[in-house]
Amino acid sequence: MPLSRTAATFAPPVMEARRWLDGVTFPADRPLMNVSQAAPVDPPPQALRQAMADAALTRDDAHLYGPVLGNEDLRAGLSAQINTHYKATTGPEHVAITSGCNQAFAAAIATLCDESDEVILPTPWYFNHKMWLDMAGVRSVPLPVGEGMLPSVDAARALITDRTRAIALVSPNNPAGVEYPADLLLAFYTLARDHGLALIVDETYRDFDSRSGPPHALFQQPDWQDTFIHLYSFSKAYRLTGHRVGALIASPARLAEAEKFLDTVAICPGQIGQHAALWGLENLGQWVAGEREEILARRAAITDGFPKLAVKGWQLLGLGAYFAYVQHPFAMSSADLAPLLVKEAGILCLPGTMFWPENAPDGAAQLRIAFANLDAGGIAELYTRLSAFDL
Repeated sequence: MPLSRTAATFAPPVMEARRWLDGVTFPADRPLMNVSQAAPVDPPPQALRQAMADAALTRDDAHLYGPVLGNEDLRAGLSAQINTHYKATTGPEHVAITSGCNQAFAAAIATLCDESDEVILPTPWYFNHKMWLDMAGVRSVPLPVGEGMLPSVDAARALITDRTRAIALVSPNNPAGVEYPADLLLAFYTLARDHGLALIVDETYRDFDSRSGPPHALFQQPDWQDTFIHLYSFSKAYRLTGHRVGALIASPARLAEAEKFLDTVAICPGQIGQHAALWGLENLGQWVAGEREEILARRAAITDGFPKLAVKGWQLLGLGAYFAYVQHPFAMSSADLAPLLVKEAGILCLPGTMFWPENAPDGAAQLRIAFANLDAGGIAELYTRLSAFDL
C-alpha cells in the first residue's frame, strides 16, 4: 500500500522534543529552561486583550464567517504598514490574511507547484516548510548554507531544473537567526525572476530585525509581484500565537488562486485574531518597538556571554531574532545530545538534525537555542549549565 501524504514526512519536531520531558523531574534549584520553541510565552498586553474582549462582546460579526482572504480593514492596514516599512506601493488587493504564517506558506505552494515539482530550501531549513512540501508531493532541494550561515546564489543557480518552481528563504532566519543582507535578497530575486521562478521570503521575525530602515528593496522592484511572495506573522509582534494570524502578500492573480486553497482549509481566518491584529497595527507601534529593543538586548547578552562556552569548544554559528544557532563540541549527535541535556542540565532545545536532511553530518553537530523568553539572567544561567555539562 502506498504511503499517505502525512506518512511522507516526519513527526512535528517541537512535539517530539516535548516528549523528552516525560518522566523527568526538575529540582527546585534547577528548573527546566525551555528554549525549544520560538514563541512568546507571555500573553498579549492588557490593552490588546481588552480590545479583543470588547470585539467578542460588542461585535456580532466577530463570531461569523468573514471573507476568505481576510477582513478588508486588516488587509488595508497591513498594506499601509508594509508601504511605510519597505517604502513600497502595495494595496489591499495584494494582501491575504491567513490562519498563521505556516498556512500562508502552504497556500503559496499550492498556487505554485504540481506533483513532483521542486522548491529550493537553504539548509538548515525551517522544518515546517519541509514538512508541507513533503505532504504536498513537492521535492525539497537542499541548498547548504556557506560562510555566515548565508546561502549562495551561484549554488542555488546550479540546483535549478525544469521542475523548479520557487526558492524559499527565511529572514531573519529560522533556525540560524541570521539576517539576510539586502543585496543577497536582491540577487536571489534576480535569479528567480530570470528563471521564471517565485521567490518566497518568510519574514515572520522582521519586527525584531536589528537593522533600521527597509530590510530589502524587493517591494521596490518593477513588477515585484510577478516574482516576489512575502509571508508575515502577527503572532510574534503582538503575542498572538494562539490566535493564528498571518499574511500572504502577492499578486492579486495569485491570491485568487490561494483563495481556493484557503476556502477549503479554514474558510476564513479567525475573527477575534484579526480584530486583535488590526488594533495592534493601529495602537501598538511603540510597544512593539520596546519589545524589539528587549530582544536586541537579549541578543547582545548572547554575544557578550558566549566566551564562557567558546573556551569549552562551542561555536556561535548564527544569531538574530529569537535564535542562537550553535555548534557543540561533543562526539555525539545532537539527536542524542538534546534529550540528554534535558535530563542532565534541565535544558530543552532542538537538535540540528531537525533542520537538515536525514543523515546530513552538519546537523549532528548543531543545536538551536530559542532565547526570546530568557532575560539576561536566564541567558547567564543557560551558559552556566551548558559550560558545566560534559560527557
